[in-house]
Amino acid sequence: MQTTWTYKNYEIEEGLKPGSKTFRYFFKILESGGKKCNYCVWIADEALSQFDQAKKFDAIVASQKDAWHHWVKGKIDEGDFRNRALKIEKEGQLEINLSDMSDHIKPE
Repeated sequence: MQTTWTYKNYEIEEGLKPGSKTFRYFFKILESGGKKCNYCVWIADEALSQFDQAKKFDAIVASQKDAWHHWVKGKIDEGDFRNRALKIEKEGQLEINLSDMSDHIKPE
């Protein structure tokens, strides 16, 4: 399910990547109807149980949405419109620049 909200002069579309067997959550940032960038949250399979014992994607989204919105708003406030992913693994989390990845996943 995709939802849309606004922050400052930006429209943000968010949702789970349809049909993905791994956890991929996307935020598409739009300005004046045009895509500005993408922010993503990727959770490694072995880290899912840290958020929900049953590893249910919808439950994970519900429990983490406020934190992820805070991260997205911070990126916008900083003027950081690079395509970024917050990659969460069992050992911790790391923010990566998607443009540096040759095989990154596209939200569309």
